[in-house]
Amino acid sequence: MRSHLLNDTTTEHYRRSVTEGVERVAAQLAATDRPFTGVTVDDLAPRIDAIDLDQPLGDTTAVLDELEDVYLRDAVYFHHPRYLAHLNCPVVIPAVLGEAVLSAVNSSLDTWDQSAGGTLIERKLIDWTAARIGLGPAADGVFTSGGTQSNLQALLLAREETKTDELTKLRVFASEVSHFSVQKSAKLLGLGPDAVVVVPVDHDKRMQTVALAHELERCAEAGLIPMAVVATAGTTDFGSIDPLPEIAGLCEQYGAWMHVDAAYGCGLLASRKYRHRIDGIERADSVTVDYHKSFFQPVSSSAVLVRDAATLRHATYHAEYLNPRRMVTERIPNQVDKSLQTTRRFDALKLWMTLRVMGADGIGALFDEVCDLAAEGWKLLAADPRFDVVVQPSLSTLVFRYVPAAVTDPAEIDRANLYARKSLFASGDAVVAGTKVSGRHHLKFTLLNPETTTADITAVLDLIAGHAEQYLGESLDRAC
Repeated sequence: MRSHLLNDTTTEHYRRSVTEGVERVAAQLAATDRPFTGVTVDDLAPRIDAIDLDQPLGDTTAVLDELEDVYLRDAVYFHHPRYLAHLNCPVVIPAVLGEAVLSAVNSSLDTWDQSAGGTLIERKLIDWTAARIGLGPAADGVFTSGGTQSNLQALLLAREETKTDELTKLRVFASEVSHFSVQKSAKLLGLGPDAVVVVPVDHDKRMQTVALAHELERCAEAGLIPMAVVATAGTTDFGSIDPLPEIAGLCEQYGAWMHVDAAYGCGLLASRKYRHRIDGIERADSVTVDYHKSFFQPVSSSAVLVRDAATLRHATYHAEYLNPRRMVTERIPNQVDKSLQTTRRFDALKLWMTLRVMGADGIGALFDEVCDLAAEGWKLLAADPRFDVVVQPSLSTLVFRYVPAAVTDPAEIDRANLYARKSLFASGDAVVAGTKVSGRHHLKFTLLNPETTTADITAVLDLIAGHAEQYLGESLDRAC
């Protein structure tokens, strides 16, 4: 069994095995003509359940054959131009190369003596990102598993910076369309059930600053503590960007920590065309970025950035076997001193490879393309009488609803939209997402693939309308 350990004696085995795996994936990508096969849970689950994990196949080729049957053939492929559903981007090749390297070397980014150059590369990327945001010379940060962890860590720092033990008095302000991780973080941080104050949004799904000011004043009058305001630069449902400069001013006025959840909108940091849309982000105390959303990186590749490096001390714990205190005075850089995680992958390498091959402008140009595509898609939807589109996009998301001319019952229209999404997914011809707006079911395109065209959007809209009309026709037949 030692022949399977990756070391100096097994490099040829490693090369052959990885090459064979890459060839299988490349062949699958080349042959994929739709984003999904339409396989059902009932079809796939018995195949996986039938595999006896205590009986190894012992051969890489046989395992890859099996993998094709239970995974590769039926995976949902984000690279396909008609995958239009969630915040999943196609990935760039330099980042995939980075993934292969980091997995093989298997550095752990918690301590210097486990990573060496990896530590410095991650720190360099944090500095680069902080400079792109404009956080200033005292900024710092650390890579995380994703936006949820970044938001949790940011709110942990905000809680500690209030310097109070009266947790029931702490309040966090976030818009009604902010990410659910804000509520989850509040619970994990031991805050009270009323800790998160939901602030209404305007017609464009941006936080209403007048309402935020009112809530902050009400908080102060009640003797409560405004712990943090979470502004969103790219909401999950709408891609909307909160008015960051106005929110920053209110945070300064009321002494609240300003956190910007830019998990989605961080792609604008590399944009020459639309960077101004997140002006004001430089005034934040902390920022969440998800490179695996809008920098075209494989999951996971994310970070939390802070204006003041000293605030990261709230995540610092020392263990004699790992990062004893003496290492601080010896100037040994241990990333675990900043992180909620201990063992942590060298995910930063993927972004490093991407920047060194493509450059920031190359990434930004790709993100600009999908923002431009969303603008064109909005025009198509606005001109199509079959659909109502909710807001003009700030990033690359379109939320809309099929509205048949002959049907006026909102509940029936809800069912038609739900049916259309489900049937489209089952067909495998395209994948779209869904959400609720004002209690009514809507459909959603999240456009993160520069290969998607307006022709793809038009074709998918026609498919949606066709499935919805089929449902309504069958529903009318049943009623008769």
